[in-house]
Amino acid sequence: MTPVRPRRPRGGGGRRRAALSALVLGVTLTACGTRSAAPPAAAPPARSTPTTATVPPTTTTVPPTTTTDPGTLPQTPAEPGFGAPLQAQMQVLWSAIVTDSPAAGAPAFFPRSAYLQMKTGVLADPDSDFTDRLVAFYGLDISAYHQQLGPGAATATLVDVLATPADAAWIGPGLCENTIGYWHLPGVRLVYQEGATVSSFAVDSLISWRGVWYVVHLGPNPRPENVGTVDDPQAGPGTPGPAGGC
Repeated sequence: MTPVRPRRPRGGGGRRRAALSALVLGVTLTACGTRSAAPPAAAPPARSTPTTATVPPTTTTVPPTTTTDPGTLPQTPAEPGFGAPLQAQMQVLWSAIVTDSPAAGAPAFFPRSAYLQMKTGVLADPDSDFTDRLVAFYGLDISAYHQQLGPGAATATLVDVLATPADAAWIGPGLCENTIGYWHLPGVRLVYQEGATVSSFAVDSLISWRGVWYVVHLGPNPRPENVGTVDDPQAGPGTPGPAGGC
């Protein structure tokens, strides 16, 4: 049975240390994208976004990649959009879930090189933390979300992406054990249909790099067990959020 994590109010979660059996061995859990309460960020970048957003599916695809790894470039304070670009990233993630293929979901995941920029000087070995913790959990979670779809996974259709732009927060440099600031968006919901049934589940945390949203935690962080975990599955579309975390 795939573990599921019900939605809970943000704040007070604190930090945990955990080891993922056979995949994560003695790697420190850091606060990047966590659901615990975030310290207030000083002087966030100016923004002008609506308070709510629904992102209906379109035929938009992810823009063609270039030979330049975006994670090797400097961060910018640009807040990512909540329309077609977010839809495109979530379509990549959805395809990975439907096919149970972490590799297919790699373009939607936070770039390794950007993570190294954020964590160098904070973690003793940010490279192994990225690979053995973040990527390892991402792979386990994709399989758990795939199992949540059940036997109709191949025909499940993504019908909506729900986000609350007002929940996005700028996490300044030096906060949450990061040396570089970023935007954080919690609890985006993927709404899908199987036959006549509409259901949904959450994407725990998206964070930004150079004006693009990336998944940093698919399932909840922290989580009750070190296994693939589905965040807040619901009958119907559910509600995105809540705000908070970093």
